[in-house]
Amino acid sequence: MLFHQFRAGGCLSYLLACERSHVAALVDPEISLVERYLGEASSAGLRLKYVIDTHTHADHFSAAHTVAQRLSLPAVMHRATEAVHVDLHVEDGEELLVGDLRLQVMHTPGHTSDSMCLVASDRVLTGDTLLIQATGRTDLPTGDPAAMHASLFGKLLGLDDSLLVFPAHDYEGRSSTTLGAQRATNPRLQLRDPAAFVAQMRSLSLAMPTHLTEALRTNRSGAKSVAQMIEEATRVVPFMSMQEVRRRIGEGAGDLRPLDVRERDAFEAGHLPGALHLARGQLELRIDEVVPDPATRLVVYCDLGKISTLAVATLRAMGYLRAAALDGGLRAWKEAGFPVTTGDAAGAR
Repeated sequence: MLFHQFRAGGCLSYLLACERSHVAALVDPEISLVERYLGEASSAGLRLKYVIDTHTHADHFSAAHTVAQRLSLPAVMHRATEAVHVDLHVEDGEELLVGDLRLQVMHTPGHTSDSMCLVASDRVLTGDTLLIQATGRTDLPTGDPAAMHASLFGKLLGLDDSLLVFPAHDYEGRSSTTLGAQRATNPRLQLRDPAAFVAQMRSLSLAMPTHLTEALRTNRSGAKSVAQMIEEATRVVPFMSMQEVRRRIGEGAGDLRPLDVRERDAFEAGHLPGALHLARGQLELRIDEVVPDPATRLVVYCDLGKISTLAVATLRAMGYLRAAALDGGLRAWKEAGFPVTTGDAAGAR
């Protein structure tokens, strides 16, 4: 077996392939690593056959839909999933054939209702069902501590102790363990009594994932996160450095007009000299009024440079082909000690 583990913070994902045929599967991919997955597969001469999510992730953005669309692959999840972008639904006891490899599906609800583990010869990819010295939490949507107990003690721990365990998350820098080691030392596996286990899981005080709502929304729908939208916008948007903008404003040549897309009160509290104002929420509806000449050279900015990047992508799609984004945003402009004007400005709305 060819096997590669990837880490993005505490998120772990896997590329595993048949050594003879070089047919491969990608498991629990994370959106920031798409190019690394594809580069690794290409350099190793692998042909991806499946992209698999072991469950609906709530703490990171899955790349399964993105990779599946890009390479025309089937996205695979358990039948119980609410995700709409799945091409191949699998159930307990079924297998996925990856060349000579057999990935056996074990439905292990508890962390989520659609959680599953993948058993592959000498190892098991446990998703968020079994972690290293922990288990997946059961207090997120579709979580169930009683189901987790049944999945662990009734299914997963029935496998051979020698199996290597590769989870979908680990925040301590660890890469793997064995089932036997977890059986002996994992504190959450020492309570075999179902009631005691459920009480233990319900007593945990865990912080909610930072992007819980957005992650569930995008991972269930196959839609894009805000970060994805900004990253895609940067591909079609040119930027202008603060130093270049300052030079052009200072020369007073008049060939560049700043456009502030923040809210009105923020604009009045401080903006670039000579800036026009048009809040991002009104951009599509009022840009013809504020900037009637689409040939105007605009440098668009916001506080951090994110909203303005999206705004420039929209402006260019609308025919304002000389619009660029200020690299860094107004906050960086102020930190650099560059000039700021307060109050209203002629023509600014």
